[in-house]
Amino acid sequence: MNIPTAWIERFGVFLQDPQAMQLGFAALLGMAVFSLLVALVLLVMGLSDPLRRRLKHLEASAEATAGHGQAGEGGLTQWLGPMGEKLVPDNEEVRSRIATELRHAGKRSPSAVNLFYGIRLLLTVGPVLLLLLVLPLVRISPAIATLIVLVAAAVGYLLPRFWLERAIRQRTLRLRRGLPDALDLLVVCSEAGLGLGAAIQRVARDLEVSHPELADELHLFGMQTRAGMDNKSALRDLEERTGVEDIRGLVTTLLQSMRFGTSIAMTLRLFAVELRDKRTQEAEEKAAKVSTKMLFPLIFCVFPSFFVVALGPPLLGAAAALAGR
Repeated sequence: MNIPTAWIERFGVFLQDPQAMQLGFAALLGMAVFSLLVALVLLVMGLSDPLRRRLKHLEASAEATAGHGQAGEGGLTQWLGPMGEKLVPDNEEVRSRIATELRHAGKRSPSAVNLFYGIRLLLTVGPVLLLLLVLPLVRISPAIATLIVLVAAAVGYLLPRFWLERAIRQRTLRLRRGLPDALDLLVVCSEAGLGLGAAIQRVARDLEVSHPELADELHLFGMQTRAGMDNKSALRDLEERTGVEDIRGLVTTLLQSMRFGTSIAMTLRLFAVELRDKRTQEAEEKAAKVSTKMLFPLIFCVFPSFFVVALGPPLLGAAAALAGR
């Protein structure tokens, strides 16, 4: 028996096995979906300008070399950036707001907006195409199938927005937690005779391990001042990048101190005292709300079980006595 005949017989046995046929069809369907997605990505990338794509790649490489690029973003930008570029709103106000929110989340790359919309497009179209290919093979009514497709598209469209808001909240919380330590170190450095720029650079080096996000922002402030930007403009940019209320108050206090010529060390010490008082008041407010928040678990969870344990045996005894009589 030659080799072609053996392969033909094996293929005939494969066709007679229903489970093997289903597995083979599922594998072919998965390969088709993957090939379709790759073709769409290549089509969108081919429609974009190669020169612009090359310039963006060089910008991303320069940022990664300087230490400001995000880890693993180069490959994503190369694939999803051209896709999201065509979905970026033409309204300058909307585009500026998205860019500001991405900066608050720690994404300072120039291609962050394009990457955000590219990920939104991928999460919206990818599951929908997959469901459109899989649902006809499942016995589901057309109404339920349409509902599943719409829900998948809505979830894919809204998921990047939820991620962005969550990233902003988490980063804001981390920056707020690291600010008191940074203020104490700034007070010590200022009273030791260092200027504002040198003090911030020293504090940034000391906070690299405990508070890396705040240290990164302070490092960027030092790089801006060394590049020729004055302290006032660098402080304003620090305020806009972070979007934290406490940092905004610190920048305003420092700018007023520079304007009126008062002592930077005394200004930082007073602001640190005010920040401690503010944190104490917030802690007292949360502690005062605990009793009110515990009321609902007590009423709906603790009290019913307590009543069952306390009043259950007497009620059972009374029921037995009444039944005996």
